[in-house]
Amino acid sequence: MNSNSQSANTETYQHRLADIVGTIIAMLTLTLPLFVIANYSDNIQNNNPQPVTYRLQTTKE
Repeated sequence: MNSNSQSANTETYQHRLADIVGTIIAMLTLTLPLFVIANYSDNIQNNNPQPVTYRLQTTKE
């Protein structure tokens, strides 16, 4: 009986470790793109590009 209980204990530890690693990967997958998008969108807004203007030629009749 002792060997059976040790095996169950080892399996529980491995499942728990897999759950923790899976949770870390899931959190990175969900949050990392948001941080990257926020970082690059701030850079685009801070450049303050000049508005494009076109001069139209008018004809006098």
